[in-house]
Amino acid sequence: MRTATLRRQEPVIGRAPARKPVPRGASRMVAKEPLKARLPKPGFASLRRLLWPVLLLVLGVGAYEAAQRLLPYADRPIAKVSVLGDLSYISQQAVHQRIAPYISASFFSVDLAGMRHELEQMPWIAHAEVRRVWPDQVSIRLEEQLPVARWGDEALLNNQGQAFTPRELAHYEQLPQLWGPQRAQEQVMQQYQMLSQMLRPLGFSIARLELRERGSWFLSTGQGVELLLGRDHLVEKMRRFISIYEKTLKDQIANIERVDLRYPNGLAVAWRAPVEAPAATTVAVQ
Repeated sequence: MRTATLRRQEPVIGRAPARKPVPRGASRMVAKEPLKARLPKPGFASLRRLLWPVLLLVLGVGAYEAAQRLLPYADRPIAKVSVLGDLSYISQQAVHQRIAPYISASFFSVDLAGMRHELEQMPWIAHAEVRRVWPDQVSIRLEEQLPVARWGDEALLNNQGQAFTPRELAHYEQLPQLWGPQRAQEQVMQQYQMLSQMLRPLGFSIARLELRERGSWFLSTGQGVELLLGRDHLVEKMRRFISIYEKTLKDQIANIERVDLRYPNGLAVAWRAPVEAPAATTVAVQ
């Protein structure tokens, strides 16, 4: 027979009593603040943020109403049109006649874009600038076309290679004549400017420059010498002509009719036919 033995557990001296674990994280209880403490306290800054949009809205409505009431008094009829710019080919009277339908409008209702477009439709005007001048004026600044050459028989070219057609071309026969396809106006003008610059030191001027159908270039100088330049390498060919001209051809230029530069490494010269002496005439003396 077994005997149960009871043991008495003696208290451990010096050991602190066990404490309950403190809950952490989400399980920790936090005391809630009163709702009144969590709400933002009203102040001047908050009030200003609320009042600014309202104030701006009131000012905008007031300004609009004032403008609507004052506009009939400020929108005056156009009283003066000033035309500025150096005009050599058109008169101020022609300009005023062209824009007369637009001037009947008032200061704020005048169609400036339409007026500018109408002016730039005039043949001699390259650029027009139109603006209002308070309280009842319109200022117009004009830039005229600068004719540099004739384009065929019916138009002129400005320095940008743009064609324009004045009413009369009889007064511009002294200008060089350029020819080519309609789409090649700018290209022909660029070649004319380049070749003119190269020939000027020789004392030559260009009377005619033509871009033909197959892309070949023909040039006639004001001194009566024709140059056949071919289709490409124009600068190289012109330099070759200048070099040979200064060494060999300069003293015989009066007898040269045509120079063919279409050869890869040289040129061919066509000489003028010698002028025959006139036949002697007999005058009977009575």
